Amino acid sequence: MMKKTIIALSALMMAAPVFANTVTHATDDTVQQAHESADTAKEKLHKAQHRGDELKQKSEHAVKGESNDTSSKISEGSKKAWNKTKEGSEKAWDKTKQGSEKAWNSTKEGASDLKNKVSN
Repeated sequence: MMKKTIIALSALMMAAPVFANTVTHATDDTVQQAHESADTAKEKLHKAQHRGDELKQKSEHAVKGESNDTSSKISEGSKKAWNKTKEGSEKAWDKTKQGSEKAWNSTKEGASDLKNKVSN
């Protein structure tokens, strides 16, 4: 009876690091997916806000009777171009953060695997 208990405890102790690594990896993946979804939602929100700003400016020019003026068209075009630039920068920054997060998770996973190899 004692021998079976010792064998069972030994097996449990051997499996514990593997289980802990699996749980950590799953959690990291879940967090990463949540961040990607949040970034996508944020990008869509900002895009909608920018379009609203552009339409507001266009309607203000129309109310003033300046919708066909060259200066109004330049102003509207500049605003649209600036918003596109901001959206592109935001998207690039989000991709950079996601890439860094993936690299960090891989580093942690590799360190954990190495630790398990060394300790076994």
